[in-house]
Amino acid sequence: MVNKVEQKAGPDIGETLGNIQSKEEIDNILRHYMDSEQYSRMELITNIDVRRKIANAIAISHPESVFVNRGNEEDRKFIKELALKKGEESPLAMENHTIHFDLSQEQGRIVDRTFYIVDDFEDVSSLAKRMNRETALKEVKENFTGIMQGKVMIVGFYTRGPVGAKASNPAIEITSSAYVAHSAEILYRNAYSSFNSEVTRIGHFFTNIHSQGLNRPEDLPNARVLMDRHYKTTYAFKCTYAGNTLLLKKGNHRFAVDMAVYEKCGEEVAEHMFITGINGPKSSTSDPSNSCRITWCAGAAPSGCGKTTTAMAGNHFVGDDLAQMWIAEDGSIRAINPECGIFGIVEDVNWEGDPMLMENLRKAGAEVIWSNVLVDDKLVPHWVGNGEEPPESGINFQGRWHKNMVDANGKPIPMSHPNSRCTIASSALGNYSIEAENPKGVETRIFTYSGRDSDTMPPVWVAKNSEQGVVLGACIVSAATATEVGASGVKRAPWANAPFIPGSLGDYMDAQFKFFGNPKIAKDKKPVMAGLNYFLTHKARGGDSNKLLGEKRDVKVWLAWLERYTHNEVKAIERPIGYIPIYEDLKQLFSQLINKEYSIELYEKQFSLYVDNIVNRLDLQIEAYSKEKGIPDTLFSVLNSQKTELLALKQKVGAIVSPSILM
Repeated sequence: MVNKVEQKAGPDIGETLGNIQSKEEIDNILRHYMDSEQYSRMELITNIDVRRKIANAIAISHPESVFVNRGNEEDRKFIKELALKKGEESPLAMENHTIHFDLSQEQGRIVDRTFYIVDDFEDVSSLAKRMNRETALKEVKENFTGIMQGKVMIVGFYTRGPVGAKASNPAIEITSSAYVAHSAEILYRNAYSSFNSEVTRIGHFFTNIHSQGLNRPEDLPNARVLMDRHYKTTYAFKCTYAGNTLLLKKGNHRFAVDMAVYEKCGEEVAEHMFITGINGPKSSTSDPSNSCRITWCAGAAPSGCGKTTTAMAGNHFVGDDLAQMWIAEDGSIRAINPECGIFGIVEDVNWEGDPMLMENLRKAGAEVIWSNVLVDDKLVPHWVGNGEEPPESGINFQGRWHKNMVDANGKPIPMSHPNSRCTIASSALGNYSIEAENPKGVETRIFTYSGRDSDTMPPVWVAKNSEQGVVLGACIVSAATATEVGASGVKRAPWANAPFIPGSLGDYMDAQFKFFGNPKIAKDKKPVMAGLNYFLTHKARGGDSNKLLGEKRDVKVWLAWLERYTHNEVKAIERPIGYIPIYEDLKQLFSQLINKEYSIELYEKQFSLYVDNIVNRLDLQIEAYSKEKGIPDTLFSVLNSQKTELLALKQKVGAIVSPSILM
């Protein structure tokens, strides 16, 4: 595989426009824009490349002043108070809760204005947008020059993952938005005091430069998120939604994916996955002090497809969105969360399905930044699907709101935007695990892949081998969600990571096969790779309702079954798509874990294979991947083999294969 990231690129845009190179030039501009206190803080940051990046960002954007954030209580208080003073956030009734509103036209990732900066010799993913370096330089020059005039530039030093972890990545966050800086302090580990040593240990760092500018609707057509993979630098301007501006998150995730594919192929992966620990049964029921075993699970799901819910359904929370993984010396797969907080969608979050999150959203204690929910006249936040009585009126993402409100076209305006969010530290959660800060990571034995599939796949099934498991991830199908501005319809969502894969899908897939098929993975530590589907409907199984065939709380059962399967404690039925549970095991788990009666009729509906639907799903993937360059033959071999087996099964027993048939 060609390491496209290390091939010679054109000039660094920041250095070209800032024109700051020498140590003396760097020092002069830092002294000019920083008072003595802020300049003294920079003395701890001795790496010349880091200092040059910051100096050039200053030279381009011309802030009124620069604040160096050390991540201590004093600096965090300054940033929060600045956000309130500037009106980027407003206080709510509950202590430590604030509300932030993005522009009504920017309620999600601006995928149509997000580009990889490319040079003549390279390609990017067919599912991404590209901009040549010359055009990108012009865009940054025209839009970023002087954009921070009259504003405070906040510079923060973070590590994406625990300090000392093999797969952590140091990163600088530079922004004129106090809201973005405040969010970074909740979601990431401030590593000011150890940043130099981490850069030396890791050998690189990411740079993120953002300004919201004047934050006006008329500027949004010129908003951009531009990612320079060669210089590991992201530029974002004229936008405020955290998915576009908190570049430590998805912006830097893209760089981490790139490095895993081209620099550490087969040794590391960077995934759009939650990490959660699942309790197994106690080894001795007679000893009340005997602890349960913990089996760690990581899972991919596109935004809005249950990823946070699944992470919270586990017993030991590490993360709900991103994961960095590597193969350790003992042959295990280890995982860390680059983040230490959650930026979670709140629509349909309620006491029934998400009690631990609701504890923090409805009871005082934890610091929470809300975004784009409804705030009533008593300064209490509300959102769609919270299971509570909605208020008569309030303020939401589009302004003043009241019950039964419609837009100019007569379409109902929801109480809160579907992409409304809450930002909260992971340590506030009731099921938070201190293993989240373990630089050795957690030993990960289960990998799940899920999307929004209303009519095809069962709630849970296990791949027969690692090749089938990788193909499971490649074949996630979803529906466009409110996280992406302007997107609509059903779409493929490979690994739920496709928007964040800079290079070709073929290269990424090859790296997946090499990682999960790596002989360094010990035989007794090989992961279980499984599909999850929470969105199967009654209509898809002979009914007349689009109501789901399951409930949110069922997630605990699917995860528990996978945990027992990993340790060979439950049985399974072999099918062309993989292994599915037997009824007796599920019935017992439903009763034990969620005190729910699980009928044989529901089991038959959920786990019968509708062969024609599955074959159509396979054909969709075969056709789509046939149009891609460099897709490994293994993918087509797995898909065609499954199709052949399914058609043979159909010929033998019919188009609907009950789980009880051929047991």
